[in-house]
Amino acid sequence: MNIGEAAEQSGLPRKTIRYYEEIDLVHPGRAANGYRDYSVDDIHCLSFIQRARQLGFSIEECRTLLSLYKDKNRSSSEVKSLALQKIASIEQKIEELQAMKSMLSRLASTCHGDNKPDCPILDEIAGDLISD
Repeated sequence: MNIGEAAEQSGLPRKTIRYYEEIDLVHPGRAANGYRDYSVDDIHCLSFIQRARQLGFSIEECRTLLSLYKDKNRSSSEVKSLALQKIASIEQKIEELQAMKSMLSRLASTCHGDNKPDCPILDEIAGDLISD
């Protein structure tokens, strides 16, 4: 099938599919006219990558997961280890986002939000950058 059909079936934009081919994540065949010819396996691979990306895996992590998926001699412990690493990374990001939210909430509560130029939010962001 052509790239348009592959895009429709996989739910990915054509540009993304081309990019995945460029970085060797997918390897579609070529028709006699030189156009890409996506197989059912290619569509499955694209869908696999899309789902992994939705779970927060990087391109390189997707490459590893795809390799493990295709390796029938793999150990599930390898896959679980990758998933646990991703969970730890997500938890760290959540902590960082919660700290940012807390800081911004605190700053917003100290700002009068009136027509005066004094703004503790800007003062905090500026830190020691501005001197009187």
